Amino acid sequence: MVMMTVDLRSDTVTKPTEAMRTAMAKAEVDDDVLGHDPTAFRLEAEMARIMGKEAALFVPSGTMGNLISVLVHCEIRGSEVILGDNSHIHIYENGGISTIGGVHPKTLKNNEDGTIDIDSIEAAIRDPNLDLLFPTTRLICLENSHANCGGRCLSVDYTERVGELAKKHGLKLHIDGARIFNAATALGVPVHRLVEAADSVSICLSKGLGAPVGSVIVGSRSFITRARALRKTLGGGMRQVGVLCAAALIALQENVAKLEGDHMKAKTLANGLNEIKGLIVDITSVETNIVYVEIEDGSNIIAKKLCKNLEKHGILFFAEGSRMRLVLHHQISAGDVQYTLSCIKQAVTGVQEENGN
Repeated sequence: MVMMTVDLRSDTVTKPTEAMRTAMAKAEVDDDVLGHDPTAFRLEAEMARIMGKEAALFVPSGTMGNLISVLVHCEIRGSEVILGDNSHIHIYENGGISTIGGVHPKTLKNNEDGTIDIDSIEAAIRDPNLDLLFPTTRLICLENSHANCGGRCLSVDYTERVGELAKKHGLKLHIDGARIFNAATALGVPVHRLVEAADSVSICLSKGLGAPVGSVIVGSRSFITRARALRKTLGGGMRQVGVLCAAALIALQENVAKLEGDHMKAKTLANGLNEIKGLIVDITSVETNIVYVEIEDGSNIIAKKLCKNLEKHGILFFAEGSRMRLVLHHQISAGDVQYTLSCIKQAVTGVQEENGN
């Protein structure tokens, strides 16, 4: 008997669909480094159109997309970027903006909803007349949806206010939009409205959209021209990249419409987990496809031990400290959600009975 597997570690674990595999096999390709791959052209033109920007560039990963974007905006070493202390760029991207780009990160507190107080952003902008003493502020970075804050969404109004602040001080605005389509779906707004105020955006293809590889960065034509040169410098120039771009085009055509269902499954999972004694989920914070679960004090549940125990039942997710993270995607069914809830409830009940709770 084959054990059921429900992989909730991330939305990056999806497998290419048959339509993607067929498109990849039949993709029209050429050398993208030489600027001739027709399928890459199609993807980049489509993403630029969707995002309301002049141009776009396919890159191997979101980390590279963010790094290139920051370095284009902060060409002078010793520049400073203002970003959230809980942001993906700051925590999970190996410090690339500083180690490779010589860009100084000025971190500000992320609120629970993923925003940064606008007054705090303005207060953090350096006085250009004191650049002999301080790094020069050149860029503000936001993240939407905000992964570490539970997939929370930044509104059009908030993003526009930050954009206005950036322009007021002659700064650029970059959005890490790894899951920007999730945010647009949850907020019920066209995705281009969420990035209208931004000078650049990085969009992941292999998270909620379910493509196997890659990200796309968008911005002005001059921004993308400089980004293309940096991509080559960082080793991101690939040859017949249309094979990968073909799968991404299918993802845009077929999987954006599935995001609402992913969000609904996340809410079902969150509600079910919150009913299990010893587990706490802030239901109001579950806006997209990410569910964070806290362990109740005194419950005798150890998150990592619970995570390991559930692997035996084919339930895969991550645990850190007293918090667990479960991420929904289009290859998780409603039945998978119910199976997960049943297994977690059984495991938690077993722990509590063992400890006499």
